[in-house]
Amino acid sequence: MRMRKKPNLVPRMERCAEYLIRQPAEQWGHWRDLFASDCPLWLEFGCGKGRFTCGTAAAEPEALVVAVERVPDVMVIAMERAKAAGLPNVRFLDADVARLRDYFAPGEADRIYLNFCDPWPAARHAKRRLTHPDFLMLYRDVLRGGGQIYFKTDNHNLFEWSLFQFPKAGFKLSEVTRNLHEDGVRGIMTDYEEKFYNLGTPINRCVATKLPTAPLPVQAHTEREEKTPE
Repeated sequence: MRMRKKPNLVPRMERCAEYLIRQPAEQWGHWRDLFASDCPLWLEFGCGKGRFTCGTAAAEPEALVVAVERVPDVMVIAMERAKAAGLPNVRFLDADVARLRDYFAPGEADRIYLNFCDPWPAARHAKRRLTHPDFLMLYRDVLRGGGQIYFKTDNHNLFEWSLFQFPKAGFKLSEVTRNLHEDGVRGIMTDYEEKFYNLGTPINRCVATKLPTAPLPVQAHTEREEKTPE
């Protein structure tokens, strides 16, 4: 469903201007200069309304959290959340994840969060999934050695498909669960996650750690491998 156009979007974003990085390429290799030279740098792709972003930044005040969101009408809500909470360690980008190498230097990031990304179930759209090996290779480039990807989704089929993609890009899986909150809420939720948790929908989660060895060349995928049923 398309996000309804926010009234007064531009002035609202201007009021939170200190949180928006307008020229991310200019920060290439120097993101920590925005906060602290030795801080962990964590990236979130698709931050939505920013509940997870701001909750994580508040819980981990020593880390710089950089959230990427391509929909300004929803990103402004996240920016307003950060401003209302007075968080010094959050920044936002209205940018395309496919251009990640233009914004972040090799090995610059410590962690990446992928929360409830679009499953793109049709086989012809497989390369749009943020856990497709093409994207995972981008993440590998900007992550330091031993850097990690934290992946959460309510979509069982996307999760099962993704578990086969991480090793292809040189990541080792751990903490694999298909019902993260089975024994009570674990970690910081997104707004979307809370909605589906309350409906009883299991949340899938895993951690993928960058291995030091280069991955094998990614083979062409068959239609069966690419397809994620709805």
